[in-house]
Amino acid sequence: MSHLPRALCAASAIALFLPEPVFAQNQSQTDLPPIVVETAPKTARLAQPRITTRSSAGRQTARHAASPSATAPVPSAGSGGGSLTVPTTAEATAAIQRTPGAVAVVPDTQFKGGPASTIRDVLGWVPGVITQPKSNIDNRVSIRGSGLTRNFGNRGINVYMDGIPINTADGLFDLFEIDPTAYRYVEVFKGANALRFGANSLGGAINFVTPTGRDANTLDARIDAGSYGYVKSQFSTGGARGPYDWFFNGSVQREDGFRDHSSGHLERGNGNFGYRFSPDAETRFYVNANTWRQRLPGELTKTIALNTPRSADPEFVRQDQQRNIDSMRVANKTTLRFGPTTVDFGVFTHQRHVDHPIYRYLDYYVSDYGGFARTTDDRMIGGFRNRLIAGVNLQAGVIDYKEYDNPGNAVKGELLTSALQKSQNHSVYAENSLFVLPNLALIAGGQFLHAVRNQEDRILSNGDQSGRRSYDIFNPKVGALWDVDPAWQVFANISRSAEAPTFDANTFNSPVSSNVNAQTATTYEIGTRGRRPDLTWDLALYRAELRNELQCLRSSPFSLCSVVNADRTVHQGVEAGLGVAFIKSAFAPEDRFWFNLAYTYNDFFFNGDARWGNNRLPSVPPHTIRAELIYKHPNGFYAGPNVEWMPQAFFADNANSLTIDPYALLNFRIGHDAGGPGWSGYLEVRNLLDTHYISSTITADIATPASALFNPGYGRTIYGGLRYRM
Repeated sequence: MSHLPRALCAASAIALFLPEPVFAQNQSQTDLPPIVVETAPKTARLAQPRITTRSSAGRQTARHAASPSATAPVPSAGSGGGSLTVPTTAEATAAIQRTPGAVAVVPDTQFKGGPASTIRDVLGWVPGVITQPKSNIDNRVSIRGSGLTRNFGNRGINVYMDGIPINTADGLFDLFEIDPTAYRYVEVFKGANALRFGANSLGGAINFVTPTGRDANTLDARIDAGSYGYVKSQFSTGGARGPYDWFFNGSVQREDGFRDHSSGHLERGNGNFGYRFSPDAETRFYVNANTWRQRLPGELTKTIALNTPRSADPEFVRQDQQRNIDSMRVANKTTLRFGPTTVDFGVFTHQRHVDHPIYRYLDYYVSDYGGFARTTDDRMIGGFRNRLIAGVNLQAGVIDYKEYDNPGNAVKGELLTSALQKSQNHSVYAENSLFVLPNLALIAGGQFLHAVRNQEDRILSNGDQSGRRSYDIFNPKVGALWDVDPAWQVFANISRSAEAPTFDANTFNSPVSSNVNAQTATTYEIGTRGRRPDLTWDLALYRAELRNELQCLRSSPFSLCSVVNADRTVHQGVEAGLGVAFIKSAFAPEDRFWFNLAYTYNDFFFNGDARWGNNRLPSVPPHTIRAELIYKHPNGFYAGPNVEWMPQAFFADNANSLTIDPYALLNFRIGHDAGGPGWSGYLEVRNLLDTHYISSTITADIATPASALFNPGYGRTIYGGLRYRM
């Protein structure tokens, strides 16, 4: 616990900003930050209003909405005439705030006011979520140190579109399928707080939710352009007629790239079609199709990354390394309501073709399929309110994997590896909230995970690399949620999480690679969230004690990483969000200056490791700070600067021998968005001072100044866009 006082000190500093309590009834005397009840587009079709709140950043956000009273049932989806299968932003916010832990709902109004290009545009202001850009749209995403040393792809987080998994069956996920312009809102569940989906990994879950025809604009079109050849166009349309509704979103994006050999383009489409059998029964079909073509510039040494950040690794250029993926997802979800009980069930399939010339030429097909069922029961039992969520997730997949020599120029050479990789991830889960007092709920739950990794080697001339591993793990959780008043919550929980290795960990090429164990963790968490006049806050402190942490360590510049288990490690930290309106009616009635802060403290270290002792864990900075000062006029005009600050160096290796230097970036944005139909637009400048810095690193056990591990961040970048809604 030697590092925990630093986390407590940081939390105390945040707490200094909190004012004396103000009773909920006083909120009616001010509109900062107000709850705004907006009539959704097409009011003739919608009886349910869309409730949003205005964030401290001057954007509308449900993350800081007042918590619902524990005595009031959470509104059920579709209760106001909207979609039964897809909750509105207000319904999702009310439901997520029944969670005794750190969670967030990020509405589209928070991320569609800028380029809306990458996952960082969506999640960059959520405390505890680390997004580290690599090149173009590619980002590393980590929550509480999940997938901390992952050098390629992402793992450690369960990612969903509309509650349906997009992870491969062995746990990996690709971010290129995430199109920020396609979503109504995004839900973030940190750690075991994702149990409502049956997810139980260290990082938790992220759910990207698309609109339906019952809350979509008839037309929503935009075009964005920026530095380094960036152009993106997007349009969506939706509608409803009687029991039917439909929605479609399509986008095309291209970029020459900040670095040499980093050009890319992608096309993405998202659509859904719903049919309501009755007020209590609805089914919805989803289709998601994507094409991505991307050249890879490779990692650089620290000196080259800082001095000539636009350069590429010459070997990556010679081999013409690329990442090209085509994917298609088809799914169905049906919701039935029986009084206080709601049942969701569905099936899905996700098909991908990955054409990936790197140091070798990887060419493989991924086929995933599965089903799920979940019930939510919210009723009074013996005079006490009780809310039960229980479900089952079934997912299986096959990877038809082939690996060729790449002699240069992305040409397939000799076939070197051919294998059939089969995965299963099956889980059953339940979480029960018993309100022992009208404003105090005690929560208990658990998940049982059964995972299988089975490989069939189809080239035996170099030995048989076939193998099979299975994992059976039970993960319990207990917690408490106290509504101090209708606008202030305090929560605490203790949970266990587990993560079975992906196929690139259990390669079965050697006894060492065949015996990678599942990563487990026990996490302790306390926190609070709420809103007062002129103030919103989110604060969580946690400590996760890990066994067998999965580490992905680079052994040479031209190879994939080797996955090993660390012994005992600790991830602990502080996640804090703060919003303050401090100047009002400066130039016009009801205008505002807002100050917004998102702070993440990461205190990650080995715990008495035989080799690394108590060294710091690599790949993530101890402190990340995003702060914004913005003016917002009631007519929709806004303008102001913001900063991204990494004030302390962090390490690129377990040996703690090579660091990534601190940096600070100054940004500025200006725009106009009245929030309704018609035109809106923005202009945004990032890295205004053209600072040279390292945005992400891959990880080694021992690094030297000659180690090519680093991705330089973008230089000064300008974006602008226009949007039209009707």
